[in-house]
Amino acid sequence: MPSVANRSDLADVATEWISLWCVPVDWSRFDAMHAESFEDRSPAGRLGTKAGFAEGLAALVRAFPDLQTQVTDLVVDEAASKVAVRWAAEGTNREPFLSVGPTGRLTTVTGIEIIEIHHGKVLRRWGEWDISDHLESDG
Repeated sequence: MPSVANRSDLADVATEWISLWCVPVDWSRFDAMHAESFEDRSPAGRLGTKAGFAEGLAALVRAFPDLQTQVTDLVVDEAASKVAVRWAAEGTNREPFLSVGPTGRLTTVTGIEIIEIHHGKVLRRWGEWDISDHLESDG
């Protein structure tokens, strides 16, 4: 059963969570914001754990060392303690990412995340990313 949180608290957690995807990543805050039992329901070949998700984020910021991410839209479901987040990120590709690059190009990545929040921590995450701008690079 989800914890009871108000709309504002849920939106604040989601916004802070996405802000962690900016360089430099605050890894201690990343750890604190995820429940120990965190489940990544869209692991894209990684372990579906907090460590697996951190590994994916680390690979992203290595490849795009100036990555900046922002929330473009939020939808909050208080009863389910879930937030849908539409986000956009830009960064310059300096290392290979998903077998492409480095391209040296400013690249845009967008996505939608659904996160379940329990006691102020992200418990579960489902996400879909559009990385076509990067994959279509001439490199």
